[in-house]
Amino acid sequence: MNHSTTESPKRLQNVFVVAAQPAALHEFYQNALGLQLKFRDQDRWIQYGVGNTSVALACHEEALPATSGVVMVFEVEGFEQAAERIAASGGEVLGIRDMGAHGAVLSLRDPEGNIVQLFKRQALPTS
Repeated sequence: MNHSTTESPKRLQNVFVVAAQPAALHEFYQNALGLQLKFRDQDRWIQYGVGNTSVALACHEEALPATSGVVMVFEVEGFEQAAERIAASGGEVLGIRDMGAHGAVLSLRDPEGNIVQLFKRQALPTS
C-alpha cells in the first residue's frame, strides 16, 4: 500500500475507558479533571465533551471486544492544584515529565488503575 496517498484521520472522535464501575469512575473524572457530561446511558456509557472530541467510560458489555483501559491525554493550561484534586478524588499522581520546548506531562492513575496524562504546552517567551 502506498502510504503517501492514504488520507490521515481528521480528528480524534472518541476515546473510551473500559470501566468495572463506570458510575464510581464518573465521580473521579468529573471532580478531579472537571470533565463535562455530554451524554449518559445509565451506567453503561458515560460520555464527556472535551474540545472537538468525546471521552467516555464504558461498562464491560458496551466495551467489547475491548477488555482493558486506554491512555487518554488531555491538554490543560497548567498543573496548578491538579495533584490535590487528583488525590482528593481517589487518584494518584505518578510524576511530571518535563519535555523542554515541547511542554510537560503529568501522569496519573485513576481509582481503577488506568493511566491518564495531562499535557501542558511550553509557555511562549514574553520578551
